[in-house]
Amino acid sequence: MKSVITTTISAADAAGRFPSSSDLEAVQGNINRADARLEAADKLGSNHEAVVTEAGDACFAKYPYLKNAGEAGENQEKIAKCYRDIDHYMRLINYSLVVGGTGPLDEWAIAGAREVYKALNLPSAAYVASFVYSRDRICVPRDMGAQAAGEYAGALDYVINSLC
Repeated sequence: MKSVITTTISAADAAGRFPSSSDLEAVQGNINRADARLEAADKLGSNHEAVVTEAGDACFAKYPYLKNAGEAGENQEKIAKCYRDIDHYMRLINYSLVVGGTGPLDEWAIAGAREVYKALNLPSAAYVASFVYSRDRICVPRDMGAQAAGEYAGALDYVINSLC
């Protein structure tokens, strides 16, 4: 799984060298932010059902036409799949927060996501709306500390940008 640490070691090994001072500074910065990332992962993990429900509800509130016949949420089964997909992304965001890199998202979600959504006639804008809602809803200190909120928002931004 890709993280700052594994990426640094892989790059140094591929070049046949020891990690440089700047490599080690990047690793140290990643380690320094670990507490904030783990706080965000803990809060997301303990509240994931509410987070997913609110994100999905925001999606269908912004795009009510998705519940029309022939659309991505035309019946309860398809609506449940949309919520399932949001839950999947939130789990991968959680994993990314834990490892301190985008590896889980890159490997299990982002690669080819836009193409799949296009092939299945699923509007990626609806998913983007869900993640934007989740990002904009973060409240410090109600939900988590400021640094944790920054790490969580950064992971959400990564997903949002990958789907745009």
